[in-house]
Amino acid sequence: MTPPRRTAKKATAKKATAKKATRKKAATAARPTAIATMDAAMFQATFESMVTNIGKVIKGKDDVIRRALTCMFAEGHLLFEDNPGTGKTMLARALAQTIDASTSRIQCTPDLLPADVTGSPVLDRATGDFAFRPGPIFANVFLADEVNRTTPKTQSSMLEAMAEGSVTVDGTTHQLPKPFFVLATQNPIELAGTFPLPEAQLDRFLFKLSIGYASREHEADMVEAHGRRHAIDTLEPVIDTAGVVAMIEWTHDIVVSRAITLYVIDLVNATREDRSLQIGASSRATLALVRGARVAAAAQGRDHVLPDDVKHLAPAVLTHRLILTPEALLRDETLEDIVERILQRVPVPTDVSARSSAAT
Repeated sequence: MTPPRRTAKKATAKKATAKKATRKKAATAARPTAIATMDAAMFQATFESMVTNIGKVIKGKDDVIRRALTCMFAEGHLLFEDNPGTGKTMLARALAQTIDASTSRIQCTPDLLPADVTGSPVLDRATGDFAFRPGPIFANVFLADEVNRTTPKTQSSMLEAMAEGSVTVDGTTHQLPKPFFVLATQNPIELAGTFPLPEAQLDRFLFKLSIGYASREHEADMVEAHGRRHAIDTLEPVIDTAGVVAMIEWTHDIVVSRAITLYVIDLVNATREDRSLQIGASSRATLALVRGARVAAAAQGRDHVLPDDVKHLAPAVLTHRLILTPEALLRDETLEDIVERILQRVPVPTDVSARSSAAT
C-alpha cells in the first residue's frame, strides 16, 4: 500500500507539471510562429521583446544581450572571454528558452574527444548495423564552456559545424538544426593547462564579448529575482525557431549602400596598414561587419544601414582578429584603443541614404 505522504507528493508533482504544460501551451498560442508579414517595425518590436525577456534573468546587461541576439540573427557565433560566474551559461539558457529552442552544454576538458561533441556511430543490436547517434552539438543553441581547455583536435571538430551548419562523420554529412548558434567561453585568468584558440579559429567567431560583473543595484535585482526560485525556470518563449528563421531571412534584404560598403572596407584595410598590428582583419571580418550592421539596423526599426551601426559593432567584430606587434605590447597599447583610433581616423560617409547607389 502506498503511504499517504508519497501519494500526496505525487499528486502535487502531477498538478505542477499540468500547470506548467498549460502555461506553456498558452504562451505558445500567444507568441508569433513564422512571421509572414515582417517589416522593420515588427522586427524591432520582436527584438526588444526578446531583450526584455532575457533581461528578466540577466540583469543590467541589455547591451550584451542585444549584441548576442545580433550575433544570432547575423548567423554568426559568439565567443565570451570572462571570469567564472558572470552569467554566460544562464544567458545561453535564457536565449534558448526565449526562442523555444533546444540547447546543450559541454564542459571542455583535455580528455574531451571530437566524437563527444559531434556524435558517433553506435551499434544497433537489434539490426546489427551502425546508426549515427548525434552529439550535443545538434542543438539550436550550443554552449562550449571553457573551450580553450580542450585539445586543438576537439576544438577543430566545431569548425565545420560553425562554418557550414553540418557535421560529417564517416563520410556522411548530417545537417544541424536551424537556427544554429554557438556560444563558446574561455577564462582569461587561468592559462595553465589551456590550448589557446589559433587565429584561424578565432576568425570563425562573429563577435567576441565580455559580460562583466553586475553593478551594485543590478546585482541586488538579481538576488531578488533568483531569491525564492531561479528566474530561468519561469521564463516563457517570445517566439519560436520558425519565427527566428523568418527574421534572419528578412535581414538579408536590409539595404547596404555602396558608401557603407566602402566604409567597412576602409576600416578593415586600416587594420592591415596600422603599424601597431602584426596581422589585420581578414575579408571574413568585412563580411561579418556588414552582416552584423544589417541586423543592428533592423533592430533599430530601419531597412537600411547607417555608419553608426558599423561603428557600434566594430570593436566586437575586429578586436579578436588582430595581433599586436611586440613594440605595441611594450607601449601598453590595447586592441580596443587601436580600433577606437581607427574609427576616429577613417572618414565617415555622408551620403548613406537607402537610395544611394546599389545595395549589396
